[in-house]
Amino acid sequence: MDKILGIGNSLVDVLLKMEDDSLLAELKLPKGSMQLIDEEMLTRIQHIQSAHVYHRSSGGSVANTICALGNLGMSPGFIGKVGEDEFGDFFRQTLQNQGVNTCLLTTSEHASGIASTFISPDGERTFGTYLGASGTLSADDLSISMFEGYSYFYIEGYLLQNHALMLRAMQLAKEAGLQICMDMASYNVVESERGFFDMLIDQYVDIVFANESEARAYTGKEPAEALTEIGKKCSIAVVKTGKQGSMVKKGTEVVTVASLPVDHVVDTTGAGDVYAAGFLYGLTSGYSLEKCARISSVLAGYVIQVTGTDLSKEQWNEIKLNIEAILHP
Repeated sequence: MDKILGIGNSLVDVLLKMEDDSLLAELKLPKGSMQLIDEEMLTRIQHIQSAHVYHRSSGGSVANTICALGNLGMSPGFIGKVGEDEFGDFFRQTLQNQGVNTCLLTTSEHASGIASTFISPDGERTFGTYLGASGTLSADDLSISMFEGYSYFYIEGYLLQNHALMLRAMQLAKEAGLQICMDMASYNVVESERGFFDMLIDQYVDIVFANESEARAYTGKEPAEALTEIGKKCSIAVVKTGKQGSMVKKGTEVVTVASLPVDHVVDTTGAGDVYAAGFLYGLTSGYSLEKCARISSVLAGYVIQVTGTDLSKEQWNEIKLNIEAILHP
């Protein structure tokens, strides 16, 4: 089985479930978006969180994907950067406990990154992200030796605050012979960096993951047409459409798969991330596009029923049984 390496923001998610969306308006955080925040805003948010019950888990888009792959037994790798603090220790230990080979640089000059995650009553999540040490990962920190032994490289669009880092990472991945997969991250990130996204996809990226709002921000088109347009630029294009499921295009082949039926959505945090994990698990195992997408739907369906991305051992066992049923009906 091919091995997968990821690079992304090393964040600890601090998740708060809200009774309504008034807090988002108060903090001026657009619902469903990811906004970078400074230390002053982080302190303000932490003061609010201290008055509520909150949940903590490892986070960052690619880290979520890589952890899910670890739980599926794939021994993936992750490159990131944390502070020399309790949050950094928590992040490292959490990944290692899930079977991830970590390549985590550390710094004493910055605190570890924190993603303050606000969960609306409908399960939608909004992020106020303090990058901290994670945001200091630079192109100079990377070496080709980090990429050796892997076949696929997975990178998040959230790293677009550092163009040099993304370019260097993709160049090294290509030099090492890896296939490059990219998740578009968030609609507002895509809107602000559409030209750079276009260049990366044209020159480096083999597989693109986007949800419908990200695909619309990139192409200006609705999901089906957006899939066609993105599919012209890369080997495999995936557009996730929430409750409607997902669509995958490779060459002239187009596959549409329904989402897993769920009675109650608790939190959509990480749904797209574990979807990507399911797809890459299937792809690197040699399964058809349809089976890849169906495996993805199972993982996404499970994670939206919990707060954050922490699934129990029992839930992972159920997921594996579901995957077996897909592979051997």
